Amino acid sequence: MKEIIGTSNRFIEINLTKKIYKEILISKDERKKFLGGKGLALKLLYERLKPGIDPLSSENIFIIATGILIGTGAPNSARFSAVSKSPLTGIITHSSCGGSFGNALKTSGWDGLIITGRSEEPIFLRIDSSGVEFRNAKKLWGKTTSDTSGLLQKYGKGSMVIGPAGENLVNFANIASDDRFLGRGGLGAVLGSKKIKGIVAEGDEFSINPVDKKTFKKIVKRGFQYIKRNYYTGTAYNKFGTLMYVKSNNRAGILPVNNFSSGTSEKAEQLSGEYISKKFKTKHQSCKNCSILCGHKGDFNGKEMKIPEYESAVLLGSNIGIFDMESIAIWNDICSEMGLDTISTGGTIAYAMEASGQGIIDSPLKFGNSENISETLYDIAYRRNFGAELAMGSKKLSEKYGGKEFAIQVKGLEVAGYDPRGSLGMGLNYAVANRGGCHLSSAIFSLETTLGFIPKNSTLNKAKYVFLFENIISSINSIHTCLFTFYPYILESLRLRYLPKLLLKIVMTLLPGLSKPFLDFSIYSGLFTSVTGIKLSNREFLRAGKRIHILERYMNCREGVNSSHDTLPDKLLLMNKKKGKTKKFPLTKMLKKYYRLRGYNGNGIPDKGTLKKLGIDLNN
Repeated sequence: MKEIIGTSNRFIEINLTKKIYKEILISKDERKKFLGGKGLALKLLYERLKPGIDPLSSENIFIIATGILIGTGAPNSARFSAVSKSPLTGIITHSSCGGSFGNALKTSGWDGLIITGRSEEPIFLRIDSSGVEFRNAKKLWGKTTSDTSGLLQKYGKGSMVIGPAGENLVNFANIASDDRFLGRGGLGAVLGSKKIKGIVAEGDEFSINPVDKKTFKKIVKRGFQYIKRNYYTGTAYNKFGTLMYVKSNNRAGILPVNNFSSGTSEKAEQLSGEYISKKFKTKHQSCKNCSILCGHKGDFNGKEMKIPEYESAVLLGSNIGIFDMESIAIWNDICSEMGLDTISTGGTIAYAMEASGQGIIDSPLKFGNSENISETLYDIAYRRNFGAELAMGSKKLSEKYGGKEFAIQVKGLEVAGYDPRGSLGMGLNYAVANRGGCHLSSAIFSLETTLGFIPKNSTLNKAKYVFLFENIISSINSIHTCLFTFYPYILESLRLRYLPKLLLKIVMTLLPGLSKPFLDFSIYSGLFTSVTGIKLSNREFLRAGKRIHILERYMNCREGVNSSHDTLPDKLLLMNKKKGKTKKFPLTKMLKKYYRLRGYNGNGIPDKGTLKKLGIDLNN
């Protein structure tokens, strides 16, 4: 087996229209400024994508980037990124995924791929170290994600595929790599529009080794130690998966119920990880090289099925008035086979239920009624009956029928499973998140409710924390490793581990500038340096994240995004009643502070000076 030291710095650019491909080389400067994964993919997209194009046209571009850790054996590193223009939102979308494809692509000698043009006939791509084969996929067209993955196994070690939803251009269709997904923004529809059923990589042609093996091993050992001793990554996720959030979110009043009509429910226990692990005798089903083991499967009356993740369980569950995990698991499985994003699917169905209740649309969909859901999911995937309308997503559906105030989306992307009225920082997170209603832009709920480091019902310094954690997460998604490593890598460092929680809470709440030195990014920056041989300090780690985030914002601004889009649906702008009174969500106050920190003008657009300081080329 051949060896790659560090990164190959090779991308393969594929023109589907002409059935040709070429090699693209990544420079050392590009690597340091944009790291890999999301950052590098965005930079390559920025240089190639013409603003204003139709996301489902041949002019759209689809890019995969693997990051620098995949294949090295670093903890929780079997992840890759995809970016494109979203058919759901009309702006840039990014998604992160586990599964086999990223490792297979990397060990085929490629750090990523760029896809342009469109095929006339259904195809799948087979990639190895020498290039690309364009294979006929007519016999695969129409098949589910698992069937397609099974049929492609003989062609390589890892694949990514679309289901019927992607073929039928459902605006929130996703892409599957094994039982992991490039979930948000309709990337499956982008591949469907290009007539790509799947991409398979040979894999295992190269071994991936760090430049500085000795230092890398030391850092990896420390990373594993931190993961094991941290409560969340060493115990909670391992036992209960992401459903560990159900109880705490219900207590905090941020669990979405009946299309975000409430943040709590007496039935929430039935969706909790503690309850599910006992009732369904759960076992692990996680990504390769994962030591956190948040993925689980369970015994459903003798049939083994995947336990839905938190987002799937609440958007397809409590948010449509359902608390029966057996039903939710079936719907989650249908979404997986059809290739549907569970968050947007659940959010759109919830909108339709409320619209139906108000007489805006004629639909049998009702809160708490599970009878029509399975049929509705298939109707969405095949764009038939009312499913053809639901396939547009809640924003476009509400623009057609009315009820915009309760279409729970931001910039066209359905909001994830945290009600911001009980977590004010999450309201700002959703409003300014680059891809729309994304909980992972800054994941500030983790500080407000999970960890309790900052008060959830205060606006104090929330702009500073959203700003900081957007930068951190952009870098983590670019180095590329699991976001859950944030808990152990930072919280278990000596800077924080022995600091009294009360003191930390006071400092973080009142003096965020003083709390920043306590945050230790040395595992992330150290992994990057030891793998690539390119020195990256903690300061440069944060600066790279800032550059990546602002580049994405600037690309969205070229598509028409401005301050008017940095808002929440009217339903979420009204706080839950207290003592019979209703208050407005305090978004404007936080937005103004956030724009100043980001270097945006009053219209929410990055200043030229901001872009220039970060080295973002305005000539593209």
